[in-house]
Amino acid sequence: MSTRQTTHVIQTIRDEIHKVVVGHEALVEGMIVALLSGGHLLVEGVPGVAKTTAVKALADVLGFDFKRVQFTPDLLPADITGSEVLDMQSGAFSLKHGPVFTHLLLADEINRAGAKVQSALLEAMAERQVTIGETTHPLPQPFMVLATANPLDQEGTYALPEASLDRFMLKLHVGYNTPEEEFEIVMRVAQKGFETLTQIVDADTFRQLQEAVHAVHIDDALTRYLLQIVGATRDPAAFGMAELSEAIVFGASPRGSIDLFKASKAQARLEGRDFVTPADIARSAYGVLRHRIVLHYTAVAKGLTPDTVIQTLLQTLPIP
Repeated sequence: MSTRQTTHVIQTIRDEIHKVVVGHEALVEGMIVALLSGGHLLVEGVPGVAKTTAVKALADVLGFDFKRVQFTPDLLPADITGSEVLDMQSGAFSLKHGPVFTHLLLADEINRAGAKVQSALLEAMAERQVTIGETTHPLPQPFMVLATANPLDQEGTYALPEASLDRFMLKLHVGYNTPEEEFEIVMRVAQKGFETLTQIVDADTFRQLQEAVHAVHIDDALTRYLLQIVGATRDPAAFGMAELSEAIVFGASPRGSIDLFKASKAQARLEGRDFVTPADIARSAYGVLRHRIVLHYTAVAKGLTPDTVIQTLLQTLPIP
């Protein structure tokens, strides 16, 4: 598939999703980047801003299976993965598939459940498989988890452990629509409702899109540049930012480097190019790194955020 053809298909996907999702371009873009890169997406934001609608629209446009799990404090791991059920007549066990056996899984309000339930997704997200009893079952391909989370200062939520956060390729913040966008939403619902979506991509075309992203060229100098960005989250003093040393408790893992590499290539393809630029890396850095930087509580009290740390890194490190 040529660069022009790839650009056309991706733009058609975006246009089709926007038939039911007004605004939220960053969310739509992030879903496509994560899916084409084989990653997972964590979305933090207020309720009612079309997060579920967006991922359902993505599934419809691509012809993928879609399932949703509402995370609650009483949810059990088997409610996600499934379980072995005893047939009383035959005396044999049969597998009852859980909702994780799908292409796109929406883990709604993932931080409403405890760590034991959250960890049920780790094997699925990292290895694309689920172990039930003594048997390991492969998941459908492609497989992507899109998880939503409430702000952690709300009552009844549990902070996701670092091991869970690190499995997500991107973390996005989604807020309210602009007044103009909300006016359009109200008028659509009140007058005619949202349009019916059409599947525009088959399995073969989707594989070609993934291959096109994989084929995007990234220069060795840019690879070293993105590794410097990730390295500076771990040891900012080594890159001339000693003032951040006491503020950062933990930086991004090697998985962060891999995800930034993949996301930058996908971002370049979304922009219609077959090569990565420093702008692609900078644009991808926020989504890839913001959930992988753990700040000291004193830095948080002073108003420092992972995004401001990333901004400082990008402004300080020399661009090749």
